[in-house]
Amino acid sequence: MDTASCSVCGTTVEGDPPLTWSASTGPRGRTLVCDRCTRDNVRSIEAKLDEEWW
Repeated sequence: MDTASCSVCGTTVEGDPPLTWSASTGPRGRTLVCDRCTRDNVRSIEAKLDEEWW
């Protein structure tokens, strides 16, 4: 069974990521962000700022 991990805080879950997580594809490949980090950084995500600015 695979694990999914948040690229911001490192939270991991077994199997596929929950539907509440955000996924994006960029130069580093596919990244996942957990629901808590998504809520905390939603404005930056919508503005398409790099994660280093969060």
